[in-house]
Amino acid sequence: MPTKKTTPDFILLIVTFSLLAVGMTMVYSASAIWAEYKFDDSFFFAKRQMLFAVVGIIAMFFIMNVDYWTWRTWAKVILIVCFVLLVLVLIPGVGNVRNGSRSWIGVGAFSVQPSEFMKLAMIAFLAKFLSEKQKQITSFKAGLMPSLGLVFTAFALIMLQPDLGTGTVMVGTCVVMIFISGAKIMHFVYLGLVGVAGFVGLIASAPYRMDRITSFLDPWKDPLGTGFQMIQSLYAIGPGGLFGLGLGESRQKFFYLPEPQTDFIFAIIAEELGFIGGSFVLLLFSLLLWRGVRIALGAPDLYGSLLATGIIAMIAIQVMINIGVVTGLMPVTGITLPFLSYGGSSLTLMLMAVGVLLNVSRYSRY
Repeated sequence: MPTKKTTPDFILLIVTFSLLAVGMTMVYSASAIWAEYKFDDSFFFAKRQMLFAVVGIIAMFFIMNVDYWTWRTWAKVILIVCFVLLVLVLIPGVGNVRNGSRSWIGVGAFSVQPSEFMKLAMIAFLAKFLSEKQKQITSFKAGLMPSLGLVFTAFALIMLQPDLGTGTVMVGTCVVMIFISGAKIMHFVYLGLVGVAGFVGLIASAPYRMDRITSFLDPWKDPLGTGFQMIQSLYAIGPGGLFGLGLGESRQKFFYLPEPQTDFIFAIIAEELGFIGGSFVLLLFSLLLWRGVRIALGAPDLYGSLLATGIIAMIAIQVMINIGVVTGLMPVTGITLPFLSYGGSSLTLMLMAVGVLLNVSRYSRY
């Protein structure tokens, strides 16, 4: 291993904690009314999110001090464990159903979402595979097909839940990694055509997905049904103006926007903190991605570079999809906003991923 620096990337650490602080504040603000009504405790979601954050921070600092090559050694084992969990979650009585998806495994009073952890496991394994098979990656049969075959096997299991949003983030992340590793562009063109056809097929095969597409194109066609979330999200963003209505002063969280502390938390941010607050959040994400790209470029070996690239791609894709949905630029997909949305599996995974980035940064040339 190359010589390790004494300290990790300080800016990345500060940006991560800044996003966590904004997230904790906005989870409470967005969920207090709903939590008081449903659980008679306005801090119900905020307390659970704080617990998830503490667990995630401990995991982040632990992983930050584990040499990233350790993940190369254990990547195969971790991937197999995640595959087993993806199978277990499909078994009635083991997997819990929420909002029509069997995506969670109950652990005491909490639930774990295996598909979230599969994203990070796939990044670690694919970085190992691509770094070892770099000379074969230009070959469709020897390099591209084995890696994509593994990715789409995981995607198929995730779709059985079904969870198109998480599956899309995972596939998009892996495609970026494969492209960066040197795969031929024409291979992606051909696969892109097949992928578009398959994506259309997945949407057409499930009526609720088609409803999301039609409501995206014209949410006012069914304002009290499929278009309800998007309309209420836009109603939240619009009145926010430049400076917002004020922290805690959202109107849409009063049972208009369903579960505003999860996928649509950015709409509450825009309503309460306005264009300035929303831009500040986007600036923090931009800083995080900038530091991640620098770490990837400065990594001492191909494995470290691909590992960092995968993590940054995962975060960037998830942020773009979530904000695209909230602002009406994309159909509703059920993707959380990293570090900000309520959710234990998502928050823990993101902090673990940052821990890996921080360790790579300790070896980075930049």
